[in-house]
Amino acid sequence: MLASAHLGRDAVPLSRDATPLSPDAVRVARAAGTVTPAALPPQPGTYTGKGFDTCTAPSQSTMDAWRASSPYRAVGIYISGASRSCTQANLTSTWVTNQVNRGWHLIPIELDNQAPCGTRTPKMSYDPATARSQGATRATSAVNAAKSLGIPAGSVIYNDIEHYPSTESCKAAVLSYLSGWTERLHALGYLSGMYSSGSSGVRDLCGAYHDSRYTRVDHLFFAWWNGVADTDAGDYCPDSYYAGRQRIHQYTGDTHETWGGVRIYIDRDYLDVSTTVPQPPQDFTVTVDNTTPGRFTASANWGTSSYSSQRTGPDYRFADPVAASDVAWYKANLPATGAYEVSVWYPAAAGYNGSTPYVVATTTGNQTVRVDQRVNGGRWVSLGVFTLAGGDADKVGVSRWTSGTGYVVADAVRISRV
Repeated sequence: MLASAHLGRDAVPLSRDATPLSPDAVRVARAAGTVTPAALPPQPGTYTGKGFDTCTAPSQSTMDAWRASSPYRAVGIYISGASRSCTQANLTSTWVTNQVNRGWHLIPIELDNQAPCGTRTPKMSYDPATARSQGATRATSAVNAAKSLGIPAGSVIYNDIEHYPSTESCKAAVLSYLSGWTERLHALGYLSGMYSSGSSGVRDLCGAYHDSRYTRVDHLFFAWWNGVADTDAGDYCPDSYYAGRQRIHQYTGDTHETWGGVRIYIDRDYLDVSTTVPQPPQDFTVTVDNTTPGRFTASANWGTSSYSSQRTGPDYRFADPVAASDVAWYKANLPATGAYEVSVWYPAAAGYNGSTPYVVATTTGNQTVRVDQRVNGGRWVSLGVFTLAGGDADKVGVSRWTSGTGYVVADAVRISRV
């Protein structure tokens, strides 16, 4: 990014007990809900092609000259953050409205807390819990800034985290910060994005793509100055990640360009993005048994039994309760982010656990629902309805961390679109 304002499983905490909605409640709310249209469409909207970012939002005359003669149709703008080092005299709600109405796609950027191991300030905390809270706080501020500029809900706000010399502790802080950022943006009706260098933030983010300790961002904006206008991230991020029109590639940095007689110092970007969130088919259902190949993982502490006739499949898994995290995970590939009912199957017995924690990996973090496995065995038991992220990842787990007595059991889960 520009020199003065660079864009540049097992230990899962049981964060809180869930109070999920019932499937019927979700359907009633959906039928009764109303949607108020925004004055402007979500940004950057749906667009494939070239864009640019620059430190200061250009004047209207400059934007018009470039609109008429340049190949660019998207522009990055710094809407919030203490690290913004350029004045933004042009950046008003009128400016935003004018650009969108003239056919520009806007890339809203926040530049504030940086990695604790980096050189830029201010810095986020090394403590993951504190960093997560800081990310949430910054998301609230960024949404307030977006709203004041007329950038509506449904838009992506990209958090700029400059290059840093990654370590395990630093990576944990950054990913926790982005988790808080994403969770709060989702709660406020916005989508989340991250901008960073391919060799640091992007590699860390994509390395944790399936790590259920962290909440995944919605869009990826990566700096890899290879001069190629595409969305290929090389070995920094697999092609299958952020593959649903969720990428921006900053392919050239720190360069002057002149269009329509107006010269600007820019970074060049290539976008393949959409803020349209596809809905899964209403009849989508996936069932994962503990014996489904490649779909279930558990430590050696989990035994295998076929004793109970209430099981589904050839056997089920069991383990003693313990005051430590040892989660058996079920992995499922969901077609898109949406509301899903999660149901579980287990054999019941008087000697099983009366407070078995099921962990559901939602878009706003892990939620825990406790089930009495002494009763209601041999049938599907609903845990409720949750917002789950699309993609292939661990979605539901069974934890041993409980104060209850008796074996905790993992047999099968079912995830259904509602």
